[in-house]
Amino acid sequence: MDCYYSGMNKQLVIILLGPPGSGKGTQAKMLAQDFQIPQISTGDLFREHIAVSSSIGKKAKGYIQAGQLVPDDVVLDMLFDRISRPDCKNGYLLDGFPRNVLQADMLGKHDPKNIPIVMCLNVPDDVIVKRAEGRLLCKQCGSIYNKVASPPREEGVCDKCGGEVYRRPDDAPEVVRERLKVYHQQTSPLVNYYEQKKILNRFDGNQLPEAVHAGLKTHIEQVKAKG
Repeated sequence: MDCYYSGMNKQLVIILLGPPGSGKGTQAKMLAQDFQIPQISTGDLFREHIAVSSSIGKKAKGYIQAGQLVPDDVVLDMLFDRISRPDCKNGYLLDGFPRNVLQADMLGKHDPKNIPIVMCLNVPDDVIVKRAEGRLLCKQCGSIYNKVASPPREEGVCDKCGGEVYRRPDDAPEVVRERLKVYHQQTSPLVNYYEQKKILNRFDGNQLPEAVHAGLKTHIEQVKAKG
């Protein structure tokens, strides 16, 4: 790892991989704040471009409305536009990107001097299904609870804003298992891609969020120190 990273990076580029429900989004927010870099989600980028009716947004909207996947070239145009902005000067964290080997390869070719720090959260499928089964969400402010581990003080009512707390339909076990199946099918080649480049680092995501965060943060700091 030392020779691969040393002296190359101009920016801190972090790629966080992990199955849906692994806590990836929570960790991404904390790490972006730790290192003062923007957290970039392709889902957020789609919404942004569609809202302002940009040329990229119009293309993406057409595919989405037709019930089709947005092609890689449109996704990449949108991403490259985003990481060219001034707030990405010192780096950025990618949440939910890349989703396949082609996207990973094109990202690497876009700026080969910036070697990403790639981290993958490993959480057993059964644990993710159990997490989702107990997850509760506030409709108003988005606060997350767990009906067993951390329920709201009053059943069905958010502690923070008083909004309605509910369970999302897509947290049903059969839905979660299907999402995990798709994730493993799509992501296994991507994990192998980064492993072959010797820049994939696996972390045990089946811990308290604070412990996961500490491990991820320490690893990034170590890589930065070596670079």
